[in-house]
Amino acid sequence: MTDTVSFGYADVTPEEKTARVGEVFRNVASRYDLMNDAMSGGMHRLWKDRFVRRVKPRAGEEILDMAGGTGDIAFRLARSSAAIMVSDINPAMLDVGRERAAKRGIEGLSWSEQNAETLSFESSRFDAYTIAFGIRNVTHRGQALAEAHRVLKRGGRFFCLEFSTTLWPGFKEVYDAYSHRLVPKLGKMLAGDEESYRYLVESIRRFPGMEEFRAEIAAAGFVQAKVEPMLGGLVAIHSGWKI
Repeated sequence: MTDTVSFGYADVTPEEKTARVGEVFRNVASRYDLMNDAMSGGMHRLWKDRFVRRVKPRAGEEILDMAGGTGDIAFRLARSSAAIMVSDINPAMLDVGRERAAKRGIEGLSWSEQNAETLSFESSRFDAYTIAFGIRNVTHRGQALAEAHRVLKRGGRFFCLEFSTTLWPGFKEVYDAYSHRLVPKLGKMLAGDEESYRYLVESIRRFPGMEEFRAEIAAAGFVQAKVEPMLGGLVAIHSGWKI
């Protein structure tokens, strides 16, 4: 039997998921940040600020920002004068990031088209690895986590910002109703694309819970793997260290 992976609520072959996720992000690239504001009421900006504070980038470090195409995390990291390698599997997202960086006059960023599961970078290169709202779109998470571990130096740190499942009573039901019913409609109204945003919502629901994902990070070889929930776990920062 052919192995399958989740694409939203559907089970598809790994090759089909990679292709379909690529299509989703080609479709939404130009409106991605607008939709992030609409879907989160602007709160994604606060989550990303908090995330970068946890990373604690420092001048002279080299940091790989994976799935960072539009530059939201990289621009924040770059304020520290660290060297940021912005990588994404989707060239359309990278194009948006480059244009945004040019308009803002942000220099010192490097850009590279990369598959998180098969990075072309040498081993033990980076001081930190970040991935924000990207790991749930990876076809094989275990391979991506193993690659993150490989390219980090000894003492390197891994940080992941991702949606999860809130444990607050009542809030989960309200958020589920909002995300399933309204987010695809917002996608249609603001980006002319209802189906892509339906997938984004469904992918959140299929992502493992906070402790399960923490265990996956530990299984990839990271020590002191931990999770910091926000809004009861609606969003979470996972982290670990390579020793």
